[in-house]
Amino acid sequence: MHIHLPELSGLVLVYLLVFARTGAMVMLLPGIGEASVPPMVRLALALAISLALAPTVQSAYPQTAPTSSLALALLIGQEVTAGILVGTMARIIMSALQVAGTLIATQTGLAYAQTVDPTSHGEQSAIIGNFFSLLAVVLIFSTNLHHLAIAAVAGSYHMIPPGGALPTGDMAELTIRLVSGSFALGFQLAAPFLVFGFALSAGLGVLSRLMPQMQIYMVAMPANILVGFILMALILGSLMTLFLNFYTGQMGNFL
Repeated sequence: MHIHLPELSGLVLVYLLVFARTGAMVMLLPGIGEASVPPMVRLALALAISLALAPTVQSAYPQTAPTSSLALALLIGQEVTAGILVGTMARIIMSALQVAGTLIATQTGLAYAQTVDPTSHGEQSAIIGNFFSLLAVVLIFSTNLHHLAIAAVAGSYHMIPPGGALPTGDMAELTIRLVSGSFALGFQLAAPFLVFGFALSAGLGVLSRLMPQMQIYMVAMPANILVGFILMALILGSLMTLFLNFYTGQMGNFL
C-alpha cells in the first residue's frame, strides 16, 4: 500500500491527524483503555470521536499535505503526543484511587499478607483500589463526565496547536501538579481510615496493658476489618463525590 502525499489534503488530512490524537487518548483512558476491552471496540470509538471532532477543528490544521514524509511523520507524532498527554492525565487522576485503596487496605488489615510476604505483589491491597476505580468509572459514565475527556481533546488544540512547537515546560508543570494533587487526594480519601486506625491501635494498646493475658491480635484483626468495612459503607458516597469534583476540576484544565 502506497500513500501519496499530494492526495492527503482537506478533510482527509484533518481526519487522519485528529484520529492520531484521539486514538492515542482512547487507548489510555480509564475504563475504555483497559486490556479487557476488545481492541476493535476502542478502535471504533476512536474513529467515531474523530469523525465528530474533525469538522470542528478543521481550521487548526493545514489544508495541504506536508511536502515530505518526514514532515508528515513529525505532525502525526505531535498529534499522538497531545493525545497521550490527555489520556495520561486521566490515568494519573485515577491513580489517586489506587493510593487511597492501598492505604485503606494496609490500615484495615486487608493487606497484611503483603506485610508478611512482600513477594505477593500487593494483590490484597489492590482489591479496594480496583473497587474504587471500577466504581469511579461507573460514576463518570453515569454522570456524563466522560464528555470532559472528549472536550479535553478539543481543548488541547489551544495548548498544543498543530504544527507548532511542543510546550514542554507547560506539559511538565501540568504533570507535576497533577501527580502531586492525585497523591494528596489519595491521602485525603484514606484520612478517615488512618484516624480510625490510630484510635483503634491506641485503644488496643491500653487494653493490652490492662489485660496482658488477652490475645490482642486475635481481637484486633477482625474488629479492624469489620469497622473498616462499616466506615467505608458510611462514607463511600462522600469519597466518590470528592473524587468526581477533583476529576472535573483537573480535566477542566484543557477546556
